[in-house]
Amino acid sequence: MPKVSNKGKQMPESPIRKLVPYADIAKKKGNKVYHLNIGQPDIKTPEVAMTAVKNANIEVLEYSHSAGFESYRNKLSQYYKSHGLPVEVADIIITTGGSEALLFAMGSTMDQGDEIIIPEPFYANYNGFSTASGVKVVPVISTIDTGFALPPIAAFEKLITAKTKAILICNPGNPTGYLYSKDEMLQLAELVKKHDLFLIADEVYREFAYDGYEHHSVMNLPGIEEHAIMIDSVSKRYSMCGARIGCIVSKNKEVMATAMKFAQARLSPPTFAQIASEAALETPQSYFDEVITEYRERRDTLVAELQKIEGVKVAVPKGAFYCIAQLPIDNADHFAQWLLESFDSNHETVMVAPAAGFYSTPGVGLNEVRIAYVLKKEDLIRSVQILKEALAQYNSK
Repeated sequence: MPKVSNKGKQMPESPIRKLVPYADIAKKKGNKVYHLNIGQPDIKTPEVAMTAVKNANIEVLEYSHSAGFESYRNKLSQYYKSHGLPVEVADIIITTGGSEALLFAMGSTMDQGDEIIIPEPFYANYNGFSTASGVKVVPVISTIDTGFALPPIAAFEKLITAKTKAILICNPGNPTGYLYSKDEMLQLAELVKKHDLFLIADEVYREFAYDGYEHHSVMNLPGIEEHAIMIDSVSKRYSMCGARIGCIVSKNKEVMATAMKFAQARLSPPTFAQIASEAALETPQSYFDEVITEYRERRDTLVAELQKIEGVKVAVPKGAFYCIAQLPIDNADHFAQWLLESFDSNHETVMVAPAAGFYSTPGVGLNEVRIAYVLKKEDLIRSVQILKEALAQYNSK
């Protein structure tokens, strides 16, 4: 029988989606499942985006330009400039989600066997994108005890080899909610200059910063214009995960010309989704003000409730809408499956994402889970109540 590729065998399962069959079984039993496992906001997509698609008068659904609509890139450039980022139209290629932008970034800057340094825990699909690109992830560990702050630069420096091509950060972070300080960003800038590396910043949660903290973009770091690559997406900003529209942004003309070849190979990003994304740029600031207030309140509610459970440790997120919680258990994978397969509280249970899948170092994060606070506050309170009951029952077995 023909065999699948080694690359295919090495592709990691999604720690977020691999529990879906168990959730389906729980629902078939009549149990309600509170989904804390996936960053799918329940916030309404801006009406202006949905209206643009409904009103689109298209007789032939043609290919778009490989770099995306010029009108969209023009407006996107203006959007970035209004947020203090010096991004020109030529610096932008529209992609099918931030995922494709990351694949383009890796494909344009790294060869088979090259290395990329990533602070962990990190967005689980970075493992998948790296495997698909034949690139080796070299993790540098950040811990819950420091709130997942950037590890010391010396820890990065000792990992740099002749094969190292880039450092990748998620800012604010998924799964930690950590927001990099200006000083941390400047330290990374110095490091990539010194060792002639790329600094790839996944900034899809840029708007989601709390408590007066400010987001510092890779595109604003002086002196590393040729090193900086920004990844962005409409998924979280406008609650448009299903649109699958993102972009890769860089001042490095050779990188962008190379990324364009990958863009041409996949032909073009989807037309209707670009219409929605372009219209979404008209979303009023009041929308974001309300969304940020809502997420901050959800974060405060979730953290306060988790801190009431004995043996639970949680790092308070400064941005995005995730947190990592350390639970008084040995194996979060087993616990997450048990929650769906064997436990209910008045026919209700919760679905969490085991955090080990957000690390590439084996054996790390086994007792941690990622929780997305994308549900309304009363649902978060009920979810943590269920979690507390579940932990008591699980640990008494």
